[in-house]
Amino acid sequence: MTLRVKAQPRARRAAVGGLAPAVDGARLRVAVTEAAEDGRANDAVCAAIARALGVPASAVALRQGAAAREKLLHVAGDAPALIARLEGLA
Repeated sequence: MTLRVKAQPRARRAAVGGLAPAVDGARLRVAVTEAAEDGRANDAVCAAIARALGVPASAVALRQGAAAREKLLHVAGDAPALIARLEGLA
């Protein structure tokens, strides 16, 4: 499954939830406390999504947006179950 997210590095609290509007569709908001240096924020975003969806960290991979706030992630797993969990986060 492909997931579009909007990352907020250096947030006060880490959180996953809510939608961020965009021209080509909404994105899931992901706030992480790590800074956007040396890929730490990207790793934290992937880990936060894995925790929120109840999948192993290895099931989430960054596909696009390594240097941008808007990212495209690939989440491996049972798509219907993942979609149901995502609906609870939005």
